[in-house]
Amino acid sequence: MITLHGFAQSGNTFKVAFMLRALGQRFETRFVDFMHGVTRTPEWRGATNEMGEVPVLDDGTRRLTQSGVILTYLAGKHGRFLGASDDERFEALRWLFFDNHKLTSYFASYRFMKAFGPTAPDPAVMAWLKGRLDNAFGIVDRHLQGSTFLVGNQPSIADFSLSGYLFYPIEESGYDFPSRFPQVGAWVERLRALPGWADPYTVLPGERIAPKW
Repeated sequence: MITLHGFAQSGNTFKVAFMLRALGQRFETRFVDFMHGVTRTPEWRGATNEMGEVPVLDDGTRRLTQSGVILTYLAGKHGRFLGASDDERFEALRWLFFDNHKLTSYFASYRFMKAFGPTAPDPAVMAWLKGRLDNAFGIVDRHLQGSTFLVGNQPSIADFSLSGYLFYPIEESGYDFPSRFPQVGAWVERLRALPGWADPYTVLPGERIAPKW
């Protein structure tokens, strides 16, 4: 049985859960109490992930961390969502790396500070992040003007990766991307219609938390 370690607010964990469900793979979840600091403890890092992050995937005796690595592993193992040719595979990886460095990196930080941070976010920091978000979303929106999914007409690991945080309530981030970037909004709805999609708060363990700020 596959075990996925994570928590409900983690879009990076949801990326993996969404792909597992789209693959039709059974898995169990294991709650990681990130909000109360468990991933910062030496015990958790020593036993689970030295990087102090989720998701963590256990597939038999194999343990993998980092969502991009996990998505690529699952795609290779099951022969789906990696791309139909070398060109498509490299393109999918190109968008996956863009996501890890840009879109998810900025969006997850922005959302965490707005919804779950221990203190009210610094307006200057939020303005800086928003500028980066606007640019990243703009790049994706322009690309999707000529593409049903990020790589051709079939979903790939790139789609699972870039969309992971975009299914959460907009009030958590205060960033109304569907209105500002209609191609991204339409793409998210296409992904929502895929077999296996479900709301992150129904798929992942842990309680929903009201936004703080």
